[in-house]
Amino acid sequence: MSKKPEKTNVMRILDRAKIAYKSYDYSCTAALSGTEVAAALGKDPACTFKTLVTQGASKAYYVFMVPVAEELDLKKAARAAGEKSIAMIKSKDLLPLTGYIHGGCSPIGMKKQFRTFIHLTAADHETILFSAGKIGYQVEMPLDELQKLVPVAPADIVV
Repeated sequence: MSKKPEKTNVMRILDRAKIAYKSYDYSCTAALSGTEVAAALGKDPACTFKTLVTQGASKAYYVFMVPVAEELDLKKAARAAGEKSIAMIKSKDLLPLTGYIHGGCSPIGMKKQFRTFIHLTAADHETILFSAGKIGYQVEMPLDELQKLVPVAPADIVV
């Protein structure tokens, strides 16, 4: 008897919203970095996104999605969010704030919806991949489908 594929909370939210997606389980691989995840799945790192949580000078929180091989430019991120400055939150603060741990953070299903930005290049791809809310799992969907669930604003946010 074959084992039923595991559903993450993100996948259940997408199912309830009737949003089509593909899911990937790479939990049996030793992939650690985002580029290793993309390689393990045979996907282009340019369309595989990591989800980063930050805090502005105003104390408001923001979510930024950038391609896994890229680095968030904090000055550009601050400009996009209308903040004087932006800083990454500490790893230990991620779980209480979002409900996710480092390496398994998704823009979908956070405890609270924060303003979310995605790098401009996301629109260049038919589909994008990002964390399904648990280490070892990714979901893939068109950007416009993600935007039906999470108000994601395109912005120039990488170095």
